[in-house]
Amino acid sequence: MGKALFIDIKEKEISTYLFDIRGNKYEIGEIRKYTISEKFDFSLDIGTGQIENAYISLPLSSLNFRVIELPFSDKDRIREVLPFELDGMILGGTDTVVFDSVIVGTSDDKQQVLAAYIDKKDLRHLLEKLKTYDIDPVFITSLELKNILNDFSMGGLLSPPELEDKDRIELASREIKAPVIDLRRNEFSYTREREKTKKKLRLTAALLALLALVLSADLLLKIVSARSEAALLKNEMRKQYQEVFPGEKNIMNELYQLKSHMKELKSKEDIFIGVDPLRLLLSLSRLEKQGVAFNEITAEKGNITLKGETASLSEVQQIKGKLESVFNEVNISDSKSSAQGRMLFTITAKEKRS
Repeated sequence: MGKALFIDIKEKEISTYLFDIRGNKYEIGEIRKYTISEKFDFSLDIGTGQIENAYISLPLSSLNFRVIELPFSDKDRIREVLPFELDGMILGGTDTVVFDSVIVGTSDDKQQVLAAYIDKKDLRHLLEKLKTYDIDPVFITSLELKNILNDFSMGGLLSPPELEDKDRIELASREIKAPVIDLRRNEFSYTREREKTKKKLRLTAALLALLALVLSADLLLKIVSARSEAALLKNEMRKQYQEVFPGEKNIMNELYQLKSHMKELKSKEDIFIGVDPLRLLLSLSRLEKQGVAFNEITAEKGNITLKGETASLSEVQQIKGKLESVFNEVNISDSKSSAQGRMLFTITAKEKRS
């Protein structure tokens, strides 16, 4: 729960209302009163440690007023043209005063605008006085002006009706939410919240920079760790490669060279896949081949070549017939006599598929 301080300056007295802030409500707490010896010459006895914000109300007697007519009601546009409208009406010109305005009526499609202003010297003196108590008001308004706007008349500005304390407190709680005027403008603008925002932004920027530094350090550690792991994997890969191919000395790129070996083996797949030499020899051993000698047997995938010798061509024909019971497409591809009178032959065949 925070607290708000409302300083109600009157002609000969100052009242301070300490409100307890409960959500959107302002509940009156402590009330103190102080005397004023001269204009804005006062002493306060109040601690500001728990106070979130402070607000000031000035009496009508410390302000000056002018009523002008304008053909529009937009408050921002009114503030833009007021310096030009008021410049000739104010002694010393508008550069010597701080002003704000409020619409008080309508006449012939024109807005009656009440301009309230105070001399810059008086406002600076007031703010410097409050600064000695560590009070920097959010806005400067007038409870008495707020009260007479309900039934505005120029006479009410000259002789404002007396207000009871309870009425002033009720008006103060309403002004905190929506002040009727605010004389803290231009060089006197309230800047504490802006400074707080700047500090928060600076802190946020510092925290973001720290976060970026931490993330960068974490990323750097991950990169170093990844490189270390990659080096270990590369060393292990080379070790395994050398175990598989111990005779290979010129190792430049293990992965590329392993792929090359795999490609070479794949090209010889037909040579190694489908050849069963044990079964081939077992089939030949079961044949009756008296007088026939096989000197060379070549087996590739599905194809068999048998080279041998026998006593005569008729025996070559006999062994061919016996081979046909075991193999398919048996053919005598070559036969000739040797110097020793033996018959040399070459028989080709295809392996039977079960």
